[in-house]
Order: sequence, then structure tokens, then C-alpha cells
Amino acid sequence: MKTVLICGAIAGAVLSVISYGGLFCAIRFFPQLFVEYNNPLFNSDGSRDVLFYAHAFIISMALSWFWERFKSLFHGHFIWRGIEFGLVYAFIALLPVMWISFSAMDITITMVSSWLLYGFVQAVAAGILFAKLNP
Repeated sequence: MKTVLICGAIAGAVLSVISYGGLFCAIRFFPQLFVEYNNPLFNSDGSRDVLFYAHAFIISMALSWFWERFKSLFHGHFIWRGIEFGLVYAFIALLPVMWISFSAMDITITMVSSWLLYGFVQAVAAGILFAKLNP
């Protein structure tokens, strides 16, 4: 359990940096995508912002546990293991969530696709870290 928590915390810190760097780059290079967020659906009063910032650590802990439980199923070079881990997570968790989000909310396919890509990148980065730290 200690390994899961340590790897999860390290991955959380790394994913925070990747997330904020990716957000900065995405706004800089794809500003038209972020115009879609000018929607009442995404307006917040700021009282739950800490939940947004904690996201990288929450997902990292969950992925760290998943890695510990199923790491023996991923074989090969640590980079390939991370990519495979990300693909498994994307197909098992992200795709169904994105499907229901798109079908239930007034959001565009571009927005949902960007969320799917973002989640996949997070899982691959975490998987690569886990493959190195907790083979």
C-alpha cells in the first residue's frame, strides 16, 4: 500500500505539471476550442475550485492502485507498458464516460475528443512513471 501511495503522489505532482502546461499550450495554440467553454454549463462560483486542482492527485491514486493490481498484464519496454496502460484505461473508463457525457450534455464532439485525448495522455504519463517506479 505504501508503494501505491508514494507512486500516486509522485504521479499526481507530475500530472499537475503536465496538465497545467498542456492547458497553457492548448489555450495558446487552439483558442477556438476554449470559446466553447463560454457556456453556462461551465460557469462556477469558485467554491469548488479546489476539487479541480486536486484532480491530478485523485486520478493518480486511482491509477496507481489499478497499476499495482494489474501491472503483471503489461509487458515490454516501460514506455510500451505505459502506452498500453493508457489505452486500457481509455477504452475501459474514458470512452464510456465521454459517450454518456456527449449524449447527456450540450457539448461538442471536439470538446469530448479533447477530454478523451487529455485523459489518455494522463494515463500514459502515469503508466510510464509507474512502470519505472513500480515495475
